[in-house]
Amino acid sequence: MESRRPREIEALIVRHGGLPFVAPSVEERPIEANEEIFAWAERLFAGDFDVAVFMTGAGLAYVRDAIAARYPLKRFVEALRGTTVVSRGPQPQAILNGLGLNGQVNVPEPETWREMVPLLAACSKRRITLQEYGKANMEFASALQALGASVTSLAVHRWELPGNVEPLREAARRIAARDCDVVVFTTSVQLAHLLRVAAELELEKSVLQALSRDLVIASVGPITDEALAERGLKPDISPAHPRMGALMRKAAEQSVEAMARKRAGALPRFS
Repeated sequence: MESRRPREIEALIVRHGGLPFVAPSVEERPIEANEEIFAWAERLFAGDFDVAVFMTGAGLAYVRDAIAARYPLKRFVEALRGTTVVSRGPQPQAILNGLGLNGQVNVPEPETWREMVPLLAACSKRRITLQEYGKANMEFASALQALGASVTSLAVHRWELPGNVEPLREAARRIAARDCDVVVFTTSVQLAHLLRVAAELELEKSVLQALSRDLVIASVGPITDEALAERGLKPDISPAHPRMGALMRKAAEQSVEAMARKRAGALPRFS
């Protein structure tokens, strides 16, 4: 299952010997009203933040473009230079590089909010702004507040079902029927959207049972692992490094053995 790059994912699966069925399950849609971004920018320009944390490249790019539509982009860049900039992973870092900025705090793998808390705890300054993604991360904000930080969150896009949900419905049907061998989750929200669609088809219980008992679950990393655990599921395959290529390589290497542990199988088919 994949949210943004179905052709790329199909090619990766084929390259590693799998038979793919890729079901787009997530769309990142920007929040159209930019007034919150403009109000946030005014506070940034005024020096209200000591630390700026950017969680996603797509979110930071949206903020950059919205601000550039009203203010000189140079003003945004100079304001960020006056803060400690934290980049969660290579995607926001690429946007920062394009602005002539570097993330001043390197987040270790697996690059979740949990790795960020001790790094931010080491910062003496406590006025933190956090660019959210998809949904509010209340655990992260609470952990920062427990350090005595003042946290200002900025929501710039939300996760929604794709406009065409039929491929996701078909994925739910195939999983419920055990008509695949390996189910790959590359973000935590994919499971929620799969089960939402499955529930509409009255297949949620069957999907959960298939994932629990019969099908191999491949998960990209800890945040997705947590989402699976909340539904009583455990990944059978998870890469040491939370990257798409690493996930697909490990799935290719271990899927037959993992499949044998759950049920008899032949060549792995991916959904």
